[in-house]
Amino acid sequence: MNEEYTPTERAVTVAAGGAGAVLAGVFGAWARFRGKPLHPDGGVREATLEREGSLVRTGVPWIDEPGTDDCLVRLSRATGVPAPLPDVHGLALRVPRADGGHGDVLVSTTGTGRLTRFLLVATRETTGAAHTTLVPYRTPTGPLLLAFFPRDEETFRLAHARPRGAWTPFATLHVKGEASTTGDEEIAFDPMTNRLPELEQYPWVAKLREGAYRASRRARHDDRTHP
Repeated sequence: MNEEYTPTERAVTVAAGGAGAVLAGVFGAWARFRGKPLHPDGGVREATLEREGSLVRTGVPWIDEPGTDDCLVRLSRATGVPAPLPDVHGLALRVPRADGGHGDVLVSTTGTGRLTRFLLVATRETTGAAHTTLVPYRTPTGPLLLAFFPRDEETFRLAHARPRGAWTPFATLHVKGEASTTGDEEIAFDPMTNRLPELEQYPWVAKLREGAYRASRRARHDDRTHP
């Protein structure tokens, strides 16, 4: 993938770095106050992802090609406020890679329109709204968003779209069993370091998010070290 950036892209990346530093301070302070700053409580479940492939080619094999993946899923609430109060719901998906590693995809409840897909939405239930990546991935064919549309508590329809384009389905996720907190803290979902081939983070996205994820990693480490 071409690593050359335009002056505008470089300026946006620098600005995002400044915003990311502010977020890092906020999340770091919050982590010292109560531990993991975002999505503190959740349950890990096994899942099966059935990929039929995409009719619109993206250059990402995991999206374009059919296949079946045995995955892990973590469902959580962003701020940890108790149900039935509304909260932003999150879904973390871990997919095995052919090289023996894994890629993580994180989505949160948002709208799905041309503008609302970039806005978080608080709901009472996991099925209350679609879950999207909120910001686009960098792919060989351009920016791409992912969405998980809930059919029920255990079934999600996966789709992709350009930032202002229509959603194209490519897979169905079947979540199994009951959520378990056993080993939850040992499974660190991290889309910054665990990536699927050709599904990359834009530099400005990485700069914006890296502070928050760094604070979360520190919180996980502190929790393990000081039970």
